[in-house]
Amino acid sequence: MYFGFLQFRKFKLAIDIVSGRYTDPSSKHEGEISHFQALATALSGTVGLGNIAGVGAALAIGGPGATFWMIIVGFLGMASKFVECTLGVKYRTVLPSGAISGGPMYYLSRGLAERGFPLLGKFLAVGFAIMVILGALGGGNIFQGNQAHAMIVQTFGLSDGLGWATRWVLAAFVFSVIVGGMPSISSVTSKLVPIMAVMYVGMSLIVIAMNFDQVGPAFAAIFNGAFSAECVAGGFVGALIQGLKRATFSNEAGVGSASITHSAVKTDEPVTEGLVSLLEPFIDTVVICTMTALVITIGGLNAGPFPHPDGLTGVNLTAASFQSTFDWFRYPLALAVLMFAISTMISWSYYGLKGWTYLFGEGHINELIYKLMFCVFIVIGCSIGFSAVIDFSDAAIFAMGIFNIVGLYFLMPVVKKELNKFLDKVESGEFKRYG
Repeated sequence: MYFGFLQFRKFKLAIDIVSGRYTDPSSKHEGEISHFQALATALSGTVGLGNIAGVGAALAIGGPGATFWMIIVGFLGMASKFVECTLGVKYRTVLPSGAISGGPMYYLSRGLAERGFPLLGKFLAVGFAIMVILGALGGGNIFQGNQAHAMIVQTFGLSDGLGWATRWVLAAFVFSVIVGGMPSISSVTSKLVPIMAVMYVGMSLIVIAMNFDQVGPAFAAIFNGAFSAECVAGGFVGALIQGLKRATFSNEAGVGSASITHSAVKTDEPVTEGLVSLLEPFIDTVVICTMTALVITIGGLNAGPFPHPDGLTGVNLTAASFQSTFDWFRYPLALAVLMFAISTMISWSYYGLKGWTYLFGEGHINELIYKLMFCVFIVIGCSIGFSAVIDFSDAAIFAMGIFNIVGLYFLMPVVKKELNKFLDKVESGEFKRYG
C-alpha cells in the first residue's frame, strides 16, 4: 500500500526494462551482468525445487487450499522484492577488481547509518550475513541435493550402493561453475533457466490440457480449501501456514537473498533493477507454483483425497501427480528436477559467499574455503531425511527474513524518494527508450 501497488501499476515498465528497451548499447555502467542475466540468475535461485518439492510438501499437509495463499503471497511479495533489490543496487560496493558486493549486509548497515541508526544497522547486517550462510547451506544446498537425489533414485531405481554417485557428481559440477565467480554463474544460469522453465511449464500444460475437465473442480478445491473450517489446524490454519511458508521458501520475497544477485547489474539507476526484480515472484509463485499445484490437485482428484493415500510428500508427490497422466513423464521430470536443483545451488552458493566475505573479508583463500565447504554440504544433504532438511531450511530462511524486513521498513522512505526521482525521469524523457 505504501508504494500504491507498484507491482501492478508498473508491470509493463518492468517488462520493457528487462527486455532491453531502455538499455543504451554504448553505456559503460558499473556492474558485472545485464538486467536479463540478473533476473535469470535470481530466478534460478527461486524457480527451483521450492516450486516442485515445496509445493508438494504444502499440499500434502495443507491440502489444495495452500495454493490460494501461495498466490496471495506471490502478489504481495512483488513489492517486497522491489524494495530490497532497489536498496541492493543503491548501497552496493564496487571492489577494486570490478566485482560487486551487495545485498542486505550493505544496505542494512549503510542505509540505517544514514538514517541515524548505525548500531541497529550493524546488528541486522551481521545477523543477516550469518543466516544467509546457513540459508545457503540449507535451503539453497541441502534441500536441493536431497530432493534431486530422491528423484533420481526413484526414477531410475538406483540401489543404495550407487546413491553416492549422484552426490559427488552434483558436487563436482556445482564446484566447476561457482569457482569462476558471478560471470561464470550468470552465464550458466541464463542458459539453464529458460530451458528448464519451458520444459517444466510445458509438461504442466500438457497435464492440465489432458485433464481439462478437472480444472474447474481443481480451482474449486483450491478456493474452498483456503477457507476450510473442517478441523482448524488441518484446514484454514494448515492451508494458510503452509501456503505462506512454501511461497516464501519458493520466491524468497522479503528474505533479501535475491538482492545480492541484483546488486551486480550494470546500471546507475537502482529503481530499474527493483522493477525488474518484482517479476520474480510473479513468474515463480503466481505462474509456476500455481501450475504445480494444479497438477497435484488434479492428480489428487483422480487418485483420492489429500493427504495422498500413499503418504507421499515433496518431490515424490509431485512426480506421482505428473505420472498419473503419463508414466513416462518421470524421465523429463527427473531432468527438470536436476536442472532446478543445480541452478538453485549455483545461485545460492553466491548468496552465501557474499555473507561469508562480509564477515571474514574478501580474498581468494577465504572464498575457496567457503566454496569447498558448500560442495561438501551437497554430499551431506543427499543423505539426510526430508523432514529434517526442510525444517532446517525453513528456520534459516525465516531468520534471514526477520533481519531483512525490519530494515526494509526503516528504509522504505529512501526507496520511495528514489522511485519518485526515477519516474520523473521516465515521464520527462530523460530516461530514454532505445527499442
